[in-house]
This record gives sequence, C-alpha cells and structure tokens, in this order.
Amino acid sequence: MEPGPGPDPGPATGSGGPGALLVVGDVVTDVVARHRTPLAPATDTAAEIRTLPGGAGANVACWAVRSGCPEARLLARVGTDSAVWHDLELRRAGVRPLLVPDREAPTATVIALVGADAERTFLTDSGAALRLSPGDWSPRLLDGVARVHLSGYLFFGDRSRETAGRVLRDAAAAGVPVSVDPASAGFLSELGAEAFLAAAAGAECLLPNADEARTLTGHADPATAAAALSTRFPLVAVTLGADGAILAADGRVTARVPAPAARPVDTTGAGDAFTGAFLAARLTGTAPAGAAEAGCRAGARAVTSVGGRP
Repeated sequence: MEPGPGPDPGPATGSGGPGALLVVGDVVTDVVARHRTPLAPATDTAAEIRTLPGGAGANVACWAVRSGCPEARLLARVGTDSAVWHDLELRRAGVRPLLVPDREAPTATVIALVGADAERTFLTDSGAALRLSPGDWSPRLLDGVARVHLSGYLFFGDRSRETAGRVLRDAAAAGVPVSVDPASAGFLSELGAEAFLAAAAGAECLLPNADEARTLTGHADPATAAAALSTRFPLVAVTLGADGAILAADGRVTARVPAPAARPVDTTGAGDAFTGAFLAARLTGTAPAGAAEAGCRAGARAVTSVGGRP
C-alpha cells in the first residue's frame, strides 16, 4: 500500500488549555498467555490466554488520558484486519486515533508469555507498525499539540525511523518538545546504541528502563547510565520497576523516586503506564520529580491487571 497524505488532525485544541499530547508509535494486538508453571517443551503447558489491544504507543496514550491528559492523539499504522477494532478501543479509552490502514501488512502482534513471577517475555511480529512512512506524517498534525511522544519501536525499521526523524525535525521547528521511549533492549542491541542515540537526537526527554539504559551506555549501574544519557538529552527518566525511577539532567542524577508497593499480576505495559502518567503531569507544568511520582503510581497500578492498558 502506497502511503497517502497524513491523517487529518481536525480542529486545533483551543489556546485556553494546556494543549494535546501527540503519540507517534504503534498499535498492537496482544496475545497474553499467563502460565503458572514453567513452559514444558514439546508438550502442553496450561495457561490463561486473552487477546487484548496493546502497543507501546497506544498504551502510553491511554494511560495519559487515564492520568488526566485533556487530549491524547495517536498516529500509527494498522492492518485492515483489525483497524476497526483498534480504532474503537482507543476511542473507548478517550484517545483520538489517527490510524493509517495498511492493506499489505497485518496489525503488529505480540505474544506475551507471563510467568508466575509476573515477568513477561515477548514474541513480536511488527507487522504494519514499522511501515509508518513519511507520507503518513504531516506537520499539520502538530496543530494544537503541546508535546510529542515517539515510541522507540519506530526506530527499528528503516521507513519508520525516517518518519521519526521527520517528526523530530518538524517538532523542533514548531518549538514542541519530544520524548522518546527506547522500547526494547533486544532491538536496541540489534540496531546499535550509537545508531539509536543519533536517530533520537533532538528529543527533550528519554525514558528508558534499566536494561535499555544499560544497553545504550554500557554502564551496569542504572544511575550511572542515567547520568551519562543526560549529557545527550536534557532530561532522562530511567524506570526501575518495583524500585521506582531515577531522574538525571546535565550529567548528574537529580532525583530518585520510589514506587508504591504493588502485588504484580502482569508487568506488561508498566513502563508505558509510567510514561503516559509522566507526560500527562508534564503537560500541566509539573516538575520532573513530581511527574515521575505520578508515573510510578501509574506503573504500580498497571502491574495489578492483565494487559498494558488501564
């Protein structure tokens, strides 16, 4: 399917509000399989299996709305196989979908294997997600937007990485800050840390988890990694799961934020919940430490239910 013009952003947000959050990223069909016993090779393992709407970008937008963001929009490419379902689920969550249908590739699909410890392992078919093309983007999509967030999965495909670069350049020209979630330590290793960092240059905020921060810097200690990354990005927030988050700026750690206690069921989407709540708070002018506290609260809520959405 050849890319057409970017989706119509519709009327701009009124100047009286804080402005919208525009997420550019991925919509995914999640197949979540929770198994209480270790996987048994070459035979059956009992599991509870659910098919749910997901995707890092989509989850961030949904959590932003849940956390008080007045308007969240999502630009993503989806297969025609499930475009209507995903559009409906996003609208139900209060997100304004700007979905580009793709007739040649199915919607991205992730199989999440969740063990008794609530940790998850992903099997990922990126499908249409990495086919988001420069032709799907338009600077008009920045109308009424106060912040842009880029899902890091876009950086792992040539076409979608070019699109992410255009978003960064156009947002910079419009004076709109951009945040980036590196998304996947495994995919970062394949692409290369320096290639990712160069492609994400110009972002105002980087939001890696501890594994991603280690992969990007080579530093085993998350605080050291956060400080190193903050020499390249004005603000860095490294999530540590149950241990909260670390903030860094200007080459030094500026805050350590604890996470509320939670009894985890499924850790899928906990980082997306942090990001959505963090960005919603930043939109209202909350300082980074306060935004990280909001993010940690959302992450703690996220792990108590199955799937990545609120």
